[in-house]
Amino acid sequence: MTAPITVDAQPFAYSFDPARTALIVIDMQRDFIEPGGFGETLGNDVGLLQAIVPTVADLIGLFRSRGWLVIHTREGHKPDLSDCPPAKRERGAPSLRIGDPGPMGRILIHGEPGHGLVEACAALPSEPVIDKPGKGSFYGTHLGVLLADHGITHLVIAGVTTEVCVQTTMREANDRGYECLLVEDATESYFPAFKAATLDMIRAQGGIVGWTAPLAALKEAVARRMPDALSA
Repeated sequence: MTAPITVDAQPFAYSFDPARTALIVIDMQRDFIEPGGFGETLGNDVGLLQAIVPTVADLIGLFRSRGWLVIHTREGHKPDLSDCPPAKRERGAPSLRIGDPGPMGRILIHGEPGHGLVEACAALPSEPVIDKPGKGSFYGTHLGVLLADHGITHLVIAGVTTEVCVQTTMREANDRGYECLLVEDATESYFPAFKAATLDMIRAQGGIVGWTAPLAALKEAVARRMPDALSA
């Protein structure tokens, strides 16, 4: 075990061993973030999500600069929709649902342009990409096996949207015993009030789901423990 890094977080300090920690970047996909994608077609202001792209990229860069594990997720389904329950598809907007043709190809279908990650946060060839059929990153995926194989006990989490896929993943992880830190300015919602409420819920009651902290606090903690990371 390497010496832990301690972050000034809420509701109290978050400590992690870098050798046993992974960054999970959730669903930074074109259909959710870029103009003309599925999210905007549903009437959402994607500018809110676009605003965090540089911060998420900076966070990814910090982990890459230290050689720490970075994992990406993408929500989507098989072209035949065999892994998409009717209840999920039928609750979409009446005019545009999962699998329908959209501005960036079929909505949330593997291999379609909109299903891909935004360029600034794209995965390197060496970085695992988890394709998930649900909101949570553990459901129907091999994420748990991957984390176990790497001896991971702590997760730093970023991505979209805060109250849906991000929060679901954190709750799944918490139930499995992982200690989770959500980077506050590297996550976002189409609805600012939903993000604020989710952050409060995560760190309520002594961190019932996990911790939250801004990226600056994480970078400061890393630089304090590892001074050569100041330029990361």
